[in-house]
Amino acid sequence: MFKAMILAAGQGKRLRPITNTIPKPMVSVGGQTLIGWHLQKLKALGVDNIVVNGAYLKEVLFDYLKDGSAFGVNIIPSPEEGDGLETAGGIINALPLLGSEPFLVINGDIFLDSNYDFLKTCPDKLLTYDDKGEPNLYGHLFLTNNPAHNQKGDYAISEEGLLSYGSDYTFSGFAWYHPQAFASCAVAREPLRPYFDKWVAQGKLTASVLSAKWFDVGTVDRLNELNTYLANHKN
Repeated sequence: MFKAMILAAGQGKRLRPITNTIPKPMVSVGGQTLIGWHLQKLKALGVDNIVVNGAYLKEVLFDYLKDGSAFGVNIIPSPEEGDGLETAGGIINALPLLGSEPFLVINGDIFLDSNYDFLKTCPDKLLTYDDKGEPNLYGHLFLTNNPAHNQKGDYAISEEGLLSYGSDYTFSGFAWYHPQAFASCAVAREPLRPYFDKWVAQGKLTASVLSAKWFDVGTVDRLNELNTYLANHKN
């Protein structure tokens, strides 16, 4: 089974004062922490080895997660110093822990009202190579319909399934990546967007759209919106 990584190093400034004492992925929604929901759903999918990075209040985060046995998984910590390494930097720093096969990355501050069955199958082109030994695909992004806080959107999808820039969709924070996409990259504080730009130009990034209700828990208002939604949609 593939490995997964949860990005959990952000400071969550817009969620203060809640995040004064806990990192953003430990915020409670529907009676469970955000990261707890991810671990529960990954475990149900059969994903047992999960890398988690941490920077802001990382001691609190890793003390909460421990070895992952309370969640039925194996947690592999990837600590970062200071304010952290951003999204791309965090992934590059964790590459030795993720292995040589394609891996899944999930933003720790999102919630999807669905199981993760759509992640069971890695895109075929991530598993095939050209005659130079390069992966035919560097990544696959899962997009969502534009939320209220991002009505202008970020991306579109071509007829061939390739990611392009447009206003149709927003990046959900779920993605597959091939480790060779980051080959020879030095560990530095940097976001993923410049990598997306390069991969889009190379035709190495595909995308698909999620159908389930999605939340980016980036502010107190959005957190309250999610908790209200879950209270009204209990099974």
